[in-house]
Amino acid sequence: MWQLADKTLDSHLLIGTARYPSPEIMIDAIRASGAQVATISIKRQNPRERGGDQFWQLLSQLKLHLLPNTAHCYSAREAIETAMIARELFDTHWIKLEVLGSEYQLNPDPFALVEAAKELIAQGFEVFPYCTDDLALAERLVNLGCRILMPWAAPIGTGKGLLNPYALTMLRQRFADITLIVDAGIGVPSHAAQAMELGYDGILLNTAVAQSHDPITMANAFAHGIEAGRLARTAGPMAEQDVAHPSTPAIDRPFWHQEP
Repeated sequence: MWQLADKTLDSHLLIGTARYPSPEIMIDAIRASGAQVATISIKRQNPRERGGDQFWQLLSQLKLHLLPNTAHCYSAREAIETAMIARELFDTHWIKLEVLGSEYQLNPDPFALVEAAKELIAQGFEVFPYCTDDLALAERLVNLGCRILMPWAAPIGTGKGLLNPYALTMLRQRFADITLIVDAGIGVPSHAAQAMELGYDGILLNTAVAQSHDPITMANAFAHGIEAGRLARTAGPMAEQDVAHPSTPAIDRPFWHQEP
């Protein structure tokens, strides 16, 4: 088990709820993932608009912790207003804060992100900021009071995996007491396992499951991949060597021939 803000969870996978082939496949995929936290877009899945109530009723049967997000917001003011609506609709102070700076790569706007985070923390929100792997930006967010950071592995929806493991490693080393969740850019379970091996606390993903050929099986694969990475981190990998070392001793007898 681990602690995510004020919740105790078993699964280290947080999952999105967009772009599935059908609502039924989404539900089955989330079940297969074992995720206990789902993120939802207020702009696309508002329960009061465009059939959103039906979507919400379907999702609510899973009894997940909800993490509303401010996806598709391009200014601090727009993100703050969206977060306020989310708190009213879903009765939660959690908010995944996205403030995008470019439609081309959907990269976070660091200046607007800091501005919005400062205001939302003052308003009592638990802010989960979607950010790049920039150390200076991370320090600004932590100094504002963010207890959780969500750096990207790669731009949203690219599935390219960890483009800069060095930067993600530096974040882990610098913020030993901060909850770190990789958000965006994960394509296959081995990417997620790699992030967990770096010591990350969790993985948030959507497209890699929703747009796979078999979302239910892929969700299950991610659950195993994340757990494998976490266990490997816990076990402690062997040290890398520059030269070869035989697995079986070349001198003396093998251990199974030695006297006790």
